[in-house]
Amino acid sequence: MDFTIGGIRDIRSGSRRRGRTDECTAAAEFTGLWGWDVVPGARATGGCCSCGRTGADGRGRCGARGAHPLEGAPVIPAGSTLDEVARAWARFPGATVMLPVGRSFDVLEVGATAGRRALVRLERMGLPLGPVTLTPDHRAQFLVAPGAAEGLPRLLYRMGWDGAALDLRALGPGDHVTAPPSDRGGLGPVRWLRAPGLDPARPPQAHLLLGTLAYAAHRSDR
Repeated sequence: MDFTIGGIRDIRSGSRRRGRTDECTAAAEFTGLWGWDVVPGARATGGCCSCGRTGADGRGRCGARGAHPLEGAPVIPAGSTLDEVARAWARFPGATVMLPVGRSFDVLEVGATAGRRALVRLERMGLPLGPVTLTPDHRAQFLVAPGAAEGLPRLLYRMGWDGAALDLRALGPGDHVTAPPSDRGGLGPVRWLRAPGLDPARPPQAHLLLGTLAYAAHRSDR
């Protein structure tokens, strides 16, 4: 499969011709264009999770309904083609697209208002940026280089933010994020605030963004 700009058109037109879902097409772009692993995820419908699991007490609802990988779903590795993704996705019809964190990237997450403000400032400063998503529960997720989750306390300490109560957290190995255009938790679709570029690039180091994100989170909390 060609993953040049023409290859993107091939992926999307192939999806229309073969009846493939938007999630399947997006997953193929993530694996083939940007070198990310993907995994089929659960979907929430009518307040229930498609995984069929109950709460920790054996009753109630799944504790992370519509926001976790499906049990038994394989990780579809980076480099997989559209046909390979489609074959895997056919086993889990209606699945959402989830991205494992801690492999190609970690995530710095802040509230949506703080994220929008920080993104504008970072772009004006000309700092390197990776993709940024906006979740339906009003969280902005900045993709950064792996290691950010482990190093966040140290970085906040060095920048003088360790004692501040910030609505800022890092996601790392073992975590997953829902990727556009999938629905998260039955609340609506995840969207791009800053979409991936056509030329694959390594995500930026967390310390380049963290000061601006921390300041924006601090201002939003006031």
